[in-house]
This record gives sequence, structure tokens and C-alpha cells, in this order.
Amino acid sequence: MQIRRLGRSGLTISEIAYGNWLTHGSQVEEDAAHACVRAALDVGITTFDTADVYAGTKAESVLGRALAGQRREGLEVFTKVYWPTGPGANDRGLSRKHITESCNASLKRLQTDYVDLYQAHRYDASVPLEETMTAFADLVRQGKVLYLGVSEWRAEEIAAAAELARELKVQLISNQPQYSMLWRVIESEVVPTSEKEGLSQIVWSPLAQGVLTGKYLPGQQPPADSRGGHATVGGSMQGYLTDDVLTRVQQLRPIAEELGLSMAQLAVAWVLQNQNVAAAIIGASRPEQVYDNVKAAGVELPPEVMTRIDEVLGDVVERDPAKTSRG
Repeated sequence: MQIRRLGRSGLTISEIAYGNWLTHGSQVEEDAAHACVRAALDVGITTFDTADVYAGTKAESVLGRALAGQRREGLEVFTKVYWPTGPGANDRGLSRKHITESCNASLKRLQTDYVDLYQAHRYDASVPLEETMTAFADLVRQGKVLYLGVSEWRAEEIAAAAELARELKVQLISNQPQYSMLWRVIESEVVPTSEKEGLSQIVWSPLAQGVLTGKYLPGQQPPADSRGGHATVGGSMQGYLTDDVLTRVQQLRPIAEELGLSMAQLAVAWVLQNQNVAAAIIGASRPEQVYDNVKAAGVELPPEVMTRIDEVLGDVVERDPAKTSRG
């Protein structure tokens, strides 16, 4: 496993991170979740990403139990705050009250005294940024949080938060956006701003929610046991399941085969070619998926391969920076 520096900080993380969105506490049983975490540890993954809202807080609890007994100093545990986790008016957003209470609850579920990275899961325009950043800074000074990050923030929001972080003398070191061969909205604005402000990207959905594995075929229904075929979790990926996208994805198969890679390995390796990307988050419902995806670590794709991928995918790639996720 390769490691990379996260932002302009002293923290290093595994360039493949394990995430449990859509899996732990919902899509797979707890025994299977624990088996996937053990597989991640076996292959050298030290970085684990979750959020309080995943599976209605259950994902954090499952991860906490799965990591129980591991040497805490050898792990980097990340979580997030923003989305509603209860029925109250203050059980959401980036107010001081919600940030403070959510952090304390996350630490209990994760069975740890601190998280290495605490991330604002979205931008909250209804709360002054000064309130949000001061609340985060206080958690750092209390020793409950070591570093700060954001997720799916726009370039101007990242720049404003970075300025406040410097004033508060805390380290804002990461953004967690969606990024893949098919979804490149961060490249024109977010990445240059992040490089200037000292943030790295920790990217989610490098496989475009499984589409880049090649298992979804044009003109066919998604496999019943796949994410795309799942009544609940499959809804978020319908934009990828068009014949045009799926046909072009299949045309990537010869490229992967020439390199001795699986389709999934090619997709993960592709995002890691971006020098501003510190880690690609992979999820898994079976240990075999972890063992397969992790082989992308350390793979260098020649420039001519990167060009061929661009030529194959053509205009199905989304690049509009205005598409940064707000929902």
C-alpha cells in the first residue's frame, strides 16, 4: 500500500481508503461488513471514512465495532457532520450546537476519543461560516478532532474556510468530492483552489457507483444483486445507466486488459493519477472487492493511456463545476 500526504499537513494516509457509505448498517449484514474491514486491514489500508448520517448513524457503530481492538495510532478514522440525524430543528446543519453534539455522538459510536479528520459533509449557507469554523476549531483544541475537512464544497467556499482556518490557527486539509473518469467537475476550479490553499482531495465514487467496473451492460437490466438493481441505493446512479455511457465504458475494457488490470483497478488508478488526490475511497460488500480494488495502489498510467481514456469516453464525461453536489 502506498501512502500520501493529506494537504499541507503532517498527516499521511493510505492512498486507498475504505468507506462504508451504502454498505455498513444497511446493504450488508454486520458479519460481512466486519469481513470487509478485516480485508482492508489485511491489505494495508489504514484510512477509514464514514459519516454520522450513513445508515441513520448505524454505519459509524458498525465501523466502531469492526475496528475495536485495533491499534488506534495505526489508523486514520474520518467522519462527517451536516445531514439530519434526528427530528429536532437543530439536528442538522453546521451550527455550533449541531457540530458539537454530533461530534460527541460520533465518538461514542466509533468507540474512540478522537477522529483524525472531521469533515463538513456539505456547505451550510444558513449558518455564518465564522460560527462553523470556530466550532470546528474548538473541537480541535479539545483534542476531539485532529484535522478539519469539507465535502463537496465549491472553490470559493473552500477559499473562505481556508482563510478562517488560518486565522483560527487550525488545519483545514481536505475536500471530499465525487470524482471519477465520468465525473470531473472538480478539475477546473476546486482542484486549483485546493492546491493554492493546501488541501488534498479524498475522492468518493471513483468507480462511478460501480458503473466503471463494467458489470452494467447496455440494453440490459442491472443485475438483481448489484447496487444498480437495488431498489433503494440504485436510485442515485440512474444518470450513469444509459446505453451511451454503458457502451463507452465497455470500450475501456481492452485498455484495462492491455495493462493487466481489471476495469475497477483501471478506474481507481485513474483518479490516483491526479496529484491533488490523496486517496480514493472504495466501498465493498464482499472482501473480494477489497482485494481487487486495492491492486490499483501504486499503478502509474502512461500519458497515452490517459489520452485514450479521454477519447473513448468523449462527451459523456461531466465537467461542469456548477454540478458540485448540493444534495
